[in-house]
Amino acid sequence: MESAPVLPILSIGQLGYDAAVVQLSRETARPSPSAEPAALPARGSAARLSVIVPTFNERDNVEALLLGLEAVLPSRGWEVIFVDDDSPDGTAELVRSLARARPHVRCIQRLGRRGLSSAVIEGFLASSSPCLAVIDGDLQHDERLLPAMLELLESDAADVVVGSRYTEGASIGRWDERRARMSRLATWLGRRVLGVPLHDPMSGFFMIRRPAFESVMRGLSGTGYKILLDVLSSSRPGLRWRELPYEFRDRRAGASKVDSLVLWEYLLLLIDKLLGRRLPPRFTSFALVGGIGVVIHLAVLASGMAAGLRFPVSQALATFVAMTSNFALNNVLTYRDRRLRGARLVTGLISFYAVCATGAVANVGVASFVFEREPSWWVAGLAGVAVGTVWNYVMTALFTWGAGRPGR
Repeated sequence: MESAPVLPILSIGQLGYDAAVVQLSRETARPSPSAEPAALPARGSAARLSVIVPTFNERDNVEALLLGLEAVLPSRGWEVIFVDDDSPDGTAELVRSLARARPHVRCIQRLGRRGLSSAVIEGFLASSSPCLAVIDGDLQHDERLLPAMLELLESDAADVVVGSRYTEGASIGRWDERRARMSRLATWLGRRVLGVPLHDPMSGFFMIRRPAFESVMRGLSGTGYKILLDVLSSSRPGLRWRELPYEFRDRRAGASKVDSLVLWEYLLLLIDKLLGRRLPPRFTSFALVGGIGVVIHLAVLASGMAAGLRFPVSQALATFVAMTSNFALNNVLTYRDRRLRGARLVTGLISFYAVCATGAVANVGVASFVFEREPSWWVAGLAGVAVGTVWNYVMTALFTWGAGRPGR
């Protein structure tokens, strides 16, 4: 497959990055939303390009990013769609206020759901442009690469153009060693496990032709933060890609969304693609947490027996600890977007105990029923575990984390 040509890293000094953007970032000034910017896309002009910006608590970066886009993109034929996950800092409200004077600015505010990948997919589907771009709202991606990306797509030289941090001439910027190691490991897994041939399949900065997106959109997982990896691993052979190098910038304002939970969601994405989307990612997470619970249960049981406790006491203690740990992990990992806090954390834990106790009864009943007809202990045991797991997943989704409540 053809690799990208080596291009020099774009630097602020080389291209004369718009001084208004730099000054705005330094002073955190907020120009009046009613101020009409110069040379904006005309209302009604056909859009060649839609730039999707997924956001959560990025209010302080919105105007600087918008000025940067307006400085490098042509005066006509493009739009920017901010897809905001109901940010409590008022990101969506600011975007809407700016959009009143800028017909090329749109806002999608999502309620009751979170996630970068799913936000990007919704933004793509809400647009009609033949070329679709993704750029983060934290100013770490270099928007000056967008014209070169667009030229490659419109000249039919590629189906996907990726802003790469790892191809020749690129840089990850001033990352600390821990983040650099995490990125290298995730990149290696993406290339080896899913067979994605890019240098930077984890990039969140890319542009894709609409037909290429539409060919894979129904096979996308929409899980986690790595939408490019999702797209590439879902595509058929023959997808043409190019990589353009750039230097990853430091965040100017706000807090990073990268944490250890992102790695968990990345693991779920890998499992989902390997299984061919046969199981819902949330169920996969719930089952993995259940596996961790089994290990905790056995560890507590062994400790209790070693301490001289009777088996029924040790078993009861191990069951209680495992159920509590399962609830805590599911609250943080599986239901991160519906995390229970305060008083709801207590009521949720009680309902989790009740559901899992019922699930344990169902587990034993089904296992006994199967064993009477198929005297194989492991077959009967697995049947009981399967029924108990499905019961616990469905019932806790309904009653503990409230997936079935009105307004969710």
